[in-house]
Amino acid sequence: MQTAKQRVALLLGSENDLSLVQPAIKALAELEIPYSVRILSAHRLGDEACQFASDARSEGFGVLIAAAGKAAHLAGTLASRTLLPVIGLPLSASLGGLDALLSTVQMPSGYPVATVAIDGAANAALLAAQILALSDSELLVRLDERRKAGQEAVREADRRIAKSFM
Repeated sequence: MQTAKQRVALLLGSENDLSLVQPAIKALAELEIPYSVRILSAHRLGDEACQFASDARSEGFGVLIAAAGKAAHLAGTLASRTLLPVIGLPLSASLGGLDALLSTVQMPSGYPVATVAIDGAANAALLAAQILALSDSELLVRLDERRKAGQEAVREADRRIAKSFM
């Protein structure tokens, strides 16, 4: 087991993306996963984005989440500079997010980017948590508790609805 908690880097292509990634921030906080949020545009700050990815492991990061819309080259740019897992979070900045989704999933062989749904910020955070939980048993317990709580909420809703139609 690791002794120091690895952090998640949540990297945004633009400040405009912040509202769309709030569910990821909430999930990371609830799971007690240390995280950082940065704006590192693949186009406007390409050198800085590449440097961040190159240094990420030595800076204590275990997973990078790249949230971007439109051309959405941030995830691929990061993946080209690190062996850490990169999760692409396509955002609905234009064309309903389809342009960002296709830019994120169509990576060349050798540079994988895990990709979640358009605006799927919570799932991006949960996938990052599952990756980190491979070497963090306490986090694994928190993830399991979260999933069980979600299941119980559905059971309770089912009981409530079923009762009202009896």
